Amino acid sequence: MDIRILKDKNNVLLNRRELDFVVKYEGSTPSRSEIKNKLAAMLNAPAELLVIQRIKTEYGMQEGKGYAKLYEDADRMKQVELDYVLKRNAAPGTETEGEEA
Repeated sequence: MDIRILKDKNNVLLNRRELDFVVKYEGSTPSRSEIKNKLAAMLNAPAELLVIQRIKTEYGMQEGKGYAKLYEDADRMKQVELDYVLKRNAAPGTETEGEEA
């Protein structure tokens, strides 16, 4: 899997970086958590502060275009992001508030 950042914008008002990226892969489509971990490693940032908003793949192509946001702190991330986006980006196997086992 290879990730290339197309656009990196610093949003001072919301205390975050906004990234447009392209991910190229062989075989099956990588999971959101795999892409998130690789992107966080590339940026030298904690994966907990990275939110992948969307990943779009096209039929027949082994690449996807995505949009991610890297926050400076978790409090600001919880204020700005919607609950379903935070649940979608939670690490697999972890429970979020309000969910029951």
